[in-house]
Amino acid sequence: MSRTKKARSGGNLDVIVVRNRTQSDVEGRERKRLKKRKGLKTGNRNSDAKSEKAQTQGQQRDPRLGSKKKIPLIVEAPKKKSKAERRVSAEQELAAIENDAQFLVLLDRLENGEKLGAGLQKYVDQKMDRMEVLMKQLGIYEEDQEEEDFEEEADVVEQPKKVAKRPATDEDLLSQFEDLDLNDFKG
Repeated sequence: MSRTKKARSGGNLDVIVVRNRTQSDVEGRERKRLKKRKGLKTGNRNSDAKSEKAQTQGQQRDPRLGSKKKIPLIVEAPKKKSKAERRVSAEQELAAIENDAQFLVLLDRLENGEKLGAGLQKYVDQKMDRMEVLMKQLGIYEEDQEEEDFEEEADVVEQPKKVAKRPATDEDLLSQFEDLDLNDFKG
């Protein structure tokens, strides 16, 4: 782009000087303008602090401030389930145990004579005990079935149980303590 500039000289003559801007002139002026604007914007101290406060206010709350959750002033006792509701929930729980795939697989393994690990055996025992409680609660448990199962288990496992002797009185305990030889415990 060319720029026209009127030049004044000593007389009435108006001389018009035409000057073409080169690319280097344009770049130099741009550098000069940027150099002048090096610092921060005016009023930066106040405007940045306000904008940062607005951002952090939503993100971090003062832990000393309490919760805004409403607290009931009157505590109501939990409502107890009626007999019908308890029966329905017991039926659902019993159905869930009977349909438990892992439990059914473990029962099949037990029927085939396999030995289960301690953890799996504990799981099966817990489920069986819970089933028994639920069946008694629903009134469908048969006592004869338990006796037959107990007799079968008794036939399979017949081990004499050790009965620990307990001293009957305090005098027996005292005499047992006095008879102890402390040299047996020395290492």
